[in-house]
Amino acid sequence: MTTLTLQVPDSLGEQQYDTIRFIAAKLYESGKLSLGQAAEMAGLSKRTFADLLSDYGVSLLNYQVSEMLSDAENI
Repeated sequence: MTTLTLQVPDSLGEQQYDTIRFIAAKLYESGKLSLGQAAEMAGLSKRTFADLLSDYGVSLLNYQVSEMLSDAENI
């Protein structure tokens, strides 16, 4: 894994880990990271990370309705 240094405002203080988790959640939402990769980035287990996704407005089921309907038709 590559290390990236990110400067965040001092006003975040103790919330720096929340910032990392937010970024990981949004990368998961956009499909850039798998659940496992995002959880690792956030320093959490998959289960814990999955549980907090809703805190950031991210759905665990990152699957578009059109894809779901197409898959259902193919079954």
